[in-house]
Amino acid sequence: MDDQGFGLSAALVTVFDESGSIDSGAMARHARWCLDQGCSSVTLFGTTGEGSSVSRTERTSLIRAFHEAGIAPAQTIGCVMANAAGDATEQAAELLDAGARGVLLAPPSYFKNVSEDGVFAWFSEVLGALGDKARGIILYNIPSVTAVELSVPLIGRIRAAFPKAIAGVKDSSGNWPYTERLLAEHKDIAILIGDERSLAAGVRLGAQGAISGMANLLPERLLPMIREGRDDKGVHELVDAVLTFPVTPAVKALVAHRTGEAGFARVRAPLVSTPAEGAARLGAIYDALNASQAA
Repeated sequence: MDDQGFGLSAALVTVFDESGSIDSGAMARHARWCLDQGCSSVTLFGTTGEGSSVSRTERTSLIRAFHEAGIAPAQTIGCVMANAAGDATEQAAELLDAGARGVLLAPPSYFKNVSEDGVFAWFSEVLGALGDKARGIILYNIPSVTAVELSVPLIGRIRAAFPKAIAGVKDSSGNWPYTERLLAEHKDIAILIGDERSLAAGVRLGAQGAISGMANLLPERLLPMIREGRDDKGVHELVDAVLTFPVTPAVKALVAHRTGEAGFARVRAPLVSTPAEGAARLGAIYDALNASQAA
């Protein structure tokens, strides 16, 4: 997305207070920690951030709160996960007007078994409505959540129609053959690896970095994977452990463990928090990983 490559963006967890409202102050402090640890940006409203459970009014308030907290808009990316093209356009326009570095744009997900022509038409409607302001758009391929795969040819079709708008693809497919083909055909834009276990291998094939839930916890371990294409067995093991639970609550439990602030573990319905026993097990694995690094 720039001359230095994309780097590492923390897929920021959303923090809720005891009343269930977003704790923007805690989020801003956590975002600052991620940036100080070497992340080039933070991503709001993504999968790890429970973006589909955050209202439009809350989005607006949080964007404003981050600006007031001194976090540069150019250090933020916002995810848009909407079914109505009009809603997606409005959310993306708000982020771009606020100066965000980019928009992580997921396909519509309510209707299942839709055609590629239909998905292309939806993206065309959103990007066409954004017009000249469309920039920094990162296509979000996460079929385990959306049940819609952005095929490599479909990505090429969207890029051909909107060459100035599309800056990258976040690949959270967990499908290595797909990732290889994506990198072979589209590595002239920022290909970002969602599965940290494939991050170093992806970088060795030309990936520019990651939007990562694990960056909430151990950016210092992820950065060498991006900068040097170096595998990290400890990161692989922690991701494997997280994947034995519902992922977003598990990541939040680990952030609560790292910070000592229980509020980080709260989730919104329909998600439920990781049980205490599971959170303790994850915390022990995280502590062992840190101890091995210190040694």
